[in-house]
Amino acid sequence: MMPLRRSIETYIFAKDRNRPHLLSRAFSADAELVIDVKTDEITFPTTTKGLPGISAVVVSEFAQRYENIYTFCMEIPPDGAAAFRCNWLVCMTEKLSGAVRVGFGNYEWCCRDDSNLISRLKITIEEMRNLPGELGDSILEWASMLPYPWCSPDLLLQNAPDIPVIQEIVASLAHCQSGPADLAGGH
Repeated sequence: MMPLRRSIETYIFAKDRNRPHLLSRAFSADAELVIDVKTDEITFPTTTKGLPGISAVVVSEFAQRYENIYTFCMEIPPDGAAAFRCNWLVCMTEKLSGAVRVGFGNYEWCCRDDSNLISRLKITIEEMRNLPGELGDSILEWASMLPYPWCSPDLLLQNAPDIPVIQEIVASLAHCQSGPADLAGGH
């Protein structure tokens, strides 16, 4: 049995590094991807079913438009979890324009059996900001120094570049972060 954590890491590695062949190690063949986009700055299909479609949407087509992709999850799933929700941050550059994109939202992962292969992933994109390409070096340098792919919001805040949009995004992530005690009713 492969822990859910490993499936999530495989998904992020495949997406960020354009390795679609790895998704079969993360998703079941009949998995479902639901994307809720709450910004006009990026578009995705609302629902995609099956591994080939998911691979096309989150890896192949994504890699045609973006590079230098760093995706960070703000929490690590507990051992034995069959469902898990966490906030995420992404930093990347557009291939054609060189513009920098920084966004955040949350992931909701579900597995339906002992394989811990993902049977459903809901991605909510709360915000995606476009920044000038000249900010790319400082943003990507920051992203490359963070623990990957698991990074606490505290580390984001401590080391974030002094760029107002970045400061706003990491503050938003820190504000909406809830620890295990909060999920368990504050005990």
